[in-house]
Amino acid sequence: MPLLRACFPKTSIRSESGATKSQPSKNVKKALTIDDISKIFYHQLPKDSTAEMCRDYWMFMYMANGINVKDMCLLKYSNVDGNTISFIRAKTARTKRIVEPIRIVLNDELKSIIAKWGNEPDPKKFIFPVLEDGQDLERQRNLIQQLTHLINDHMKAIAADLGIERSVTTYFARHSFATILQRSGANVSFISEAIGHSSIRTTQQYLAGFEDEAKMEALKALTAFKQQTD
Repeated sequence: MPLLRACFPKTSIRSESGATKSQPSKNVKKALTIDDISKIFYHQLPKDSTAEMCRDYWMFMYMANGINVKDMCLLKYSNVDGNTISFIRAKTARTKRIVEPIRIVLNDELKSIIAKWGNEPDPKKFIFPVLEDGQDLERQRNLIQQLTHLINDHMKAIAADLGIERSVTTYFARHSFATILQRSGANVSFISEAIGHSSIRTTQQYLAGFEDEAKMEALKALTAFKQQTD
């Protein structure tokens, strides 16, 4: 994938050790509405452009159980079994407790993104052409950080073009996956399992409140005793 390689020239790689890594505030909800997701999905972008690639990667993360950038980059074709991808999150891979793999159901949209931007299918290869075997951990970390920044920059621009008044980043893909499933009636336990949380409490922190319209509809139950007037 020449386009993707061009986004990560080796001469531009530099260590970011010592830099302060900002953490997202747990009090800030980072979920989009389904209408916002629809706008992003159908937004027309120049074919084969970096912007289109970043939008598609973001959509992949959203639809693939809210997978984060690092885990997406580490996926290999050996993780694919028919219509599912199974993987262990990098942050839990070295824990002593038993960790159940996360299973992603490959819908047509996910398959299309892999076909467009992925490597040629080979069990030894990473699905997406970001990392390569033989790279040390520092090199891989830098590449993952660069891709994250690239996606964030383009998603913020796309959101602005669409009139979405949010600073959309990769975190929004994960939070939106959980929140939209909740709004569709999915059980919190199912959502927690799908995104690989060790506790339901952690999942609840991801779940944003319902839209104002949904709240108003729910609050109507409080005055259901009122008689209807002609």
